[in-house]
Amino acid sequence: MKDGGAPGGVAPSGATPVATGPAMVAGRPSMRVYFAGGGTGGHLYPGLAIARALVRAESGVQPFFIGAKRGIERDILPTTEFPFSLLDLHPLYRRTPWNNWRTLSGGIASLRALDRIAADGMPRMVVGTGGYAAGMALAWGKLHGVPTVLHEPDSHPGLTTRVFSRGADAIYLGFPEAELSLRPRNGTPVLALGCPIEPPPAEPLDRAAARAMWDLPADSFVVLVTGGSQGARALNDAVAAWCSRGLPHGVAVIWATGRATAAAYVDRESRMVRVRPYLAPITDAYAAADMAVTRAGAMTIAELCAWRIPSVLVPLPTAAQDHQTHNARATAASGAAVHLPQSELTPDALDATVRELMRMPVALESMRNAAGRRARPAAAADIARSLLALLPPR
Repeated sequence: MKDGGAPGGVAPSGATPVATGPAMVAGRPSMRVYFAGGGTGGHLYPGLAIARALVRAESGVQPFFIGAKRGIERDILPTTEFPFSLLDLHPLYRRTPWNNWRTLSGGIASLRALDRIAADGMPRMVVGTGGYAAGMALAWGKLHGVPTVLHEPDSHPGLTTRVFSRGADAIYLGFPEAELSLRPRNGTPVLALGCPIEPPPAEPLDRAAARAMWDLPADSFVVLVTGGSQGARALNDAVAAWCSRGLPHGVAVIWATGRATAAAYVDRESRMVRVRPYLAPITDAYAAADMAVTRAGAMTIAELCAWRIPSVLVPLPTAAQDHQTHNARATAASGAAVHLPQSELTPDALDATVRELMRMPVALESMRNAAGRRARPAAAADIARSLLALLPPR
């Protein structure tokens, strides 16, 4: 479906067109489920993973995505197999409150658009995966008596999750610590099933084989550095200075700089340093790593725990509601990570932290075990099974 268009509209390239009549799957009515969330990948990708797990578990499920025209979903959803609609949704403008007329106007228009979309068939459930893009679809679901469920990836729930948790039919958490900030109604299941990620392969490469793929010594101590697809300038600058001054003996670095800033760091490649704009897939890097230095996004932490990789987490200080700092603190408190605030990130601090972990193999193994205890590699499948049990009967 085109952005905000009526049911039956032509879908953008790569998206499945929306059926104009009651959808049928294998001779029986399909179960339409709305997925609402976005703005950032941390809210969109969990929804996509859960939707795919639902379809694998029950072919009659027909996911339909609701997103914002101004979010990352405008680029990602057209490349997926799912029908979708992008609406005129806006966040709350906390720093420029005079712009909140856009939030109100867009919200009213979006409720009307959702009515038009539902004319093609009411959903059986609305799944909100966070961010401002989820709010209106969840509100619409409550207004129409449609069951609503939430997935909250972060340790500190966002505004959408906090607002709608009271009336939700189920709440799924990426971090168990998030439950302390929620007030669900009595009887609402609150399940810490994790963040939906691509789980490690059943038989991943051993470290020696993975390092051979990177042309690094088998006995090196490999540090994986990544700030995500966009990179992290503060992280990159600290790592660049650390490499320039000389890495500790035996340390190798696999460094994803981010596509936008790659040109500034590509000349740092050396015998023990591998520089890439982006790691896709990242599995070979995970398999090679002894530890990681990363931002503290929920999905990144979930992947690190699934791979049992000790981490140094450097939260993005400007993240909404400082949620990355909450994630880093929770993970560090569990013993799986070191929390290093960006204000304290220097080449000296990075060097000292890596050296300390290198010379304390027992502590490093303890961090691996702590990461493994927090790991939920089957989160998508577990959430899908739970959702199917909650779906009202046909």
